[in-house]
Amino acid sequence: MQRVLTLRIIQRHTILLTHGVPTSKALWEFSINETQLDTSGNGYIDLKELKDALDSVGYKIPQWKVRCMIEEYYDSGAKSGRGVNGSMNGDAKKNGISLAEFEELCANLKAQQVSSTFKQAVSKKENLEHLGGMSEASSDGTTHSVRLEEQMAFSGWINSNLEHDPDLKHLLPIDPEGKRLYEKLKDGLILCKVINHSCPDTIDERAINKKNLTLYTKHENLTLALVSSQAIGCNIVNIDAHDLAKGKPHLVLGLLWQIIRIGLFNQITLEHCPGLTELLNDQERIEDLLALSPEAILLRWVNHQLQAAGVTRRCTNFQQDVADSEVYSYLLKQIAPDDAGVTLDALRETDLLRRAEVMLQQAAKLRCRAFVTPADVVGGVYKLNLAFVANLFNQHPGLQRNDNNEAYHPLDETREEKTYRNWMNSMGVAPHVNWLYSDLTDGLVIFQLYDIIKPGIVNWKKVHRQFSKLTRFMERLENCNYVVELGKALGFSLVGIAGADINEGNATLTLALIWQLMRAYTLSVLTRLANTGNPIIEKEIVQWVNNKLQAAGKTSSIKTFQDEALADAKIVLDLIDAIKPGTINYDLVLHGGTVEDNLANAKYAISMARRCGARVYALPEDITERKPKMIMTVFACLMALDYIPAMDAPAM
Repeated sequence: MQRVLTLRIIQRHTILLTHGVPTSKALWEFSINETQLDTSGNGYIDLKELKDALDSVGYKIPQWKVRCMIEEYYDSGAKSGRGVNGSMNGDAKKNGISLAEFEELCANLKAQQVSSTFKQAVSKKENLEHLGGMSEASSDGTTHSVRLEEQMAFSGWINSNLEHDPDLKHLLPIDPEGKRLYEKLKDGLILCKVINHSCPDTIDERAINKKNLTLYTKHENLTLALVSSQAIGCNIVNIDAHDLAKGKPHLVLGLLWQIIRIGLFNQITLEHCPGLTELLNDQERIEDLLALSPEAILLRWVNHQLQAAGVTRRCTNFQQDVADSEVYSYLLKQIAPDDAGVTLDALRETDLLRRAEVMLQQAAKLRCRAFVTPADVVGGVYKLNLAFVANLFNQHPGLQRNDNNEAYHPLDETREEKTYRNWMNSMGVAPHVNWLYSDLTDGLVIFQLYDIIKPGIVNWKKVHRQFSKLTRFMERLENCNYVVELGKALGFSLVGIAGADINEGNATLTLALIWQLMRAYTLSVLTRLANTGNPIIEKEIVQWVNNKLQAAGKTSSIKTFQDEALADAKIVLDLIDAIKPGTINYDLVLHGGTVEDNLANAKYAISMARRCGARVYALPEDITERKPKMIMTVFACLMALDYIPAMDAPAM
């Protein structure tokens, strides 16, 4: 006879206060046929049935979380001497869980959900954990807030995106609440993998220490991850490998967010999505669109899809405007393929948390249920909602490519432009540089770089930091004229470059200025490290390279930064080994001389330089193509590394 199981979940684990009075009323009641849970009919819910059983009663839990729950039952069964089914001598992996245990499991899940909802209602600062003494530079009493939603979201993202990596089997999955996130990241292995997921091929896998890790090799991995994250544009000021090894939460989460954000935004380009031209307004050029921040482009994309869906609602932010899930529901319906089965069922729900859950169930049909929980949506957690939308865009842009899009491809960011932009952002400039030729036109970012190169050179009283509507153009132009004036004071070659060229975003002349900024900064760092009082020049770097190679017994040498011998990267590898003997595994160096072999050597060289602590921004192609400007920075960074210990060197 078929029995109807009524699950009546009483709040037993979390005491809620209603006007100061404890309550323990029934919070949730659900009736379901027993056979819907115990499909095998053996009297237990088999572990393989657990996911479907939870789905049946409204808990849409990812498979990796269910696996974690199963492992917890194994552990608890083993410790208590009972089986998962409660028998004192049962095998914890044999049968499954009883219906009573399933009810208890649901009670625990509901208690966690209600507790989260209660915190949400009490304060908008829910799930902020305050930690003291997390920075060596912090004074007594200084605290740092860690948002637990981010901890959970980033842990979930790592689990879902790296779960199949064979090198991480011993580290993943991270527990659903992310409590062990900081411990799991201490050897640097996951961080290196996260960087490569966001920006493929940034780190050569051969440079990552993977087995039999010691304190030293773990530190090397963390150094490699930090310097590589800086090379892709992360600001790592005040973060070092020791901070990550200690698992300082606010620093770990801050770095993870930067890396994940870069990966999500990397695809918001014409190259990855030619249909971006659909977002142009009347009379706009593609340059105007590229001048927008990724956040602004995503907002425009959301509103474009809402308009296409015939909805009058518009979105102006990823906080309050998305809290009711209406924008998300219409967006998901509009971008979903016809056969995905996405519906607007969420809008039938009046409870915002329940509505958000149903909306996320629709997102799951597109394999895009990532970063946010229902509470994050209702609470308007900015970072996580932004990441959720960016992931939707990357997976289902819903934009049509047209024949005219080919003409826009030359406007995509070049390798050189990307390198300069990453260097600027890693210096901590504000605002964040997204597109060189629009974000530098008011001169403010360049002034910050001047002040880093030569502190005190900028007379900030002459700089317009705020612009009025009526005189905006003239104020920006005055800033750019002052930019040129200061460049000449630093000895830059600016023949034919005027303030108007920077203000108008002239590509050729702007790049000429930026290169000289990067060169000046690199040489200024070397000059400070040399402590001789005399400026370091390129010829001295060449001489140092050859002396270092000769002293280490290497037979290689260079004449200039465009030497043909540089193409196979062996000289760079020899120099790294000369600075830190035994670092290079020469069995991994290729000798075929082909373009592919040379590039493989260059990738290995760049990653090994970073693992040693050299803050290199150049790319492997810069070496194989013998780009003298960028090759100079590679050797300058290695020279800086030779002067002081790894990761103590200022950023190059």
